[in-house]
Amino acid sequence: MLILVINCGSSSAKFQLLDVVRRKVMAKGIVERIGHGGSSFNYNADGDVVKKDLVCRNHYEAINLIVRQLTSARGGVIGSRSEISGVGHRVVHGGEEFKKSVLINKRVIKYIERYSELAPLHNPPSLSGIEACLKILKGVPQVAVFDTSFHQTMEPVAFLYGLPWKYYRKYGIRRYGFHGTSHRFVSQEAARVLGQPPKGLKLITCHLGNGCSMTAVDGGKSRDTSMGFTPLEGLMMGTRSGDLDPAVVFYLMEKEKLTPERISDILNKESGLAGVSGVSNDMRDLVKNSKLKAQSSKLCRLAIEMFIYRIKKYIGAYLAAMGGLDAVIFTAGIGENCPWLVKRIAKDMKGVVPGKTRFLVIPTNEELLIAKDTYEIIKKGS
Repeated sequence: MLILVINCGSSSAKFQLLDVVRRKVMAKGIVERIGHGGSSFNYNADGDVVKKDLVCRNHYEAINLIVRQLTSARGGVIGSRSEISGVGHRVVHGGEEFKKSVLINKRVIKYIERYSELAPLHNPPSLSGIEACLKILKGVPQVAVFDTSFHQTMEPVAFLYGLPWKYYRKYGIRRYGFHGTSHRFVSQEAARVLGQPPKGLKLITCHLGNGCSMTAVDGGKSRDTSMGFTPLEGLMMGTRSGDLDPAVVFYLMEKEKLTPERISDILNKESGLAGVSGVSNDMRDLVKNSKLKAQSSKLCRLAIEMFIYRIKKYIGAYLAAMGGLDAVIFTAGIGENCPWLVKRIAKDMKGVVPGKTRFLVIPTNEELLIAKDTYEIIKKGS
């Protein structure tokens, strides 16, 4: 069964066509700069590469381009669009409504629209992709896989903030958590690597990329996670501040005469590794610069140490919350490509975590999990 996985950003549409049974990627690629003057299309089917510069005005045109390429004479991997059995969409926010992946219908679309208020940069483009696929691949089942759904197993003691209860009831202000598809995938893979059923394991999964989050996975379920009401909470990230005393926001707004929009930009786009170092949000750049004698090297080293320190703090907190630990899993751009960081954290945590604790690097594959969820939902409905 062939499943098309779609991940739409505000100006991009990433895709993979997967043979789920064989766990094989038939083709993948991305349309970038959607809605801008100079869009680009990159496509790869087992080494057969297609690159195009073009004008792509919206997500409908982008997905139409993707489907045409999949069925084209040059580089196409299927004879017709009828060979696509289902489409799996990555949707960032499903609120409390969706605890698992679901078949898309009018009700689901309504809730994705509703939660666009909580994820204004993510849910609207996902909706655009869904609406495009419903037209272009008419009659093909569409499935929504939510980043937040994995974390819906958290208890109120973990997901509630110390705010008046009425704000939770009125506005849904709580910790939702994100990167759930990645955390779920690597925790399942860790169980396979360790040769144990997920129900018997206590894991900490560390998704470390430009956006970073950690999750305590107890018995295969998310017990706590570092991102909160928005992806701004938790670890220090590439450009996000992470945990912060809320009073700092008010203080800066008063001292610098900042608007809410400006303080949001500072916390989301100008802080974290980039803000502390003054050099880059890319860990590779910081490591390279930290070895130089330049004046900026000291701040690069400081940014790296702050990043590591906060990861260790969350490991300690989640160890206490779960009352044990079998493994710590590292994934995503930094987690998968910085073995020195994994070794450093494992060394620093020796004597703190149980002696049997494993430190593992497991590449994430959100697209495969989205495809598997889509396949299972379609199979149940057939």
